[in-house]
Amino acid sequence: MGLSDISRAYRGSGPLAIVLPVLLALLALQPAAAATKKSRQSGATTGEVYRWVDNEGVVHFGDQIPSEYAPIDRQVLNQYGVPLRTEQGAITEEELAAEKKAAAEKKAALVAARRAEVLLSTYLSVEEIEALRDRRMELINGQFSVTRIYLQSLKDRLTQLQAEAGNFKPYSTDPETEPIDGKLARELSDLADSVALYEKALLETRSRQNRVLMAFDADIARFKELKGL
Repeated sequence: MGLSDISRAYRGSGPLAIVLPVLLALLALQPAAAATKKSRQSGATTGEVYRWVDNEGVVHFGDQIPSEYAPIDRQVLNQYGVPLRTEQGAITEEELAAEKKAAAEKKAALVAARRAEVLLSTYLSVEEIEALRDRRMELINGQFSVTRIYLQSLKDRLTQLQAEAGNFKPYSTDPETEPIDGKLARELSDLADSVALYEKALLETRSRQNRVLMAFDADIARFKELKGL
């Protein structure tokens, strides 16, 4: 018979309410201890006992935690009833979700506090933030312009090659047409890949423009809030 099978229930408190039931429970375990030593969990072999309080306020003791009490926090006592440590009960999905939410909120608060500190230590006025924004946007706009011009030159060249390739198979519908030259076919394929690559780069640059503007707008609004402007 295990401690979990003879779990004592007490509503009292104080040293006797802890020590007495633990000692009684350990005495009950002694006759079976020798026969089950190899199969028992570490709690029984070390003399440790769990103590927990259910939802109705009833105190329980046992060398194992029944599944219905798994979510409840418990104390681990030694053979003399002295608390050794506290173990957290099993976490429910709701509790886990709440912990994750709280951790995310704490992290967001720390990031916001750090960002506020950086803003106040970096800028003296809104005009300084706006000046940095304008310089940053000038660089990005220049990159966007260069990429767009180069992309247009690639498209023009691709149009020329496509017109040239139209005189050969498989682009020509004339059954007497010769197959396209290998060099021309490779150049056409490479150029098409380059056009696709730079079109993607242009979209990414445009997206970066929007992100930078949004970030600076947020910084300006936060700076004004911190300064009471």
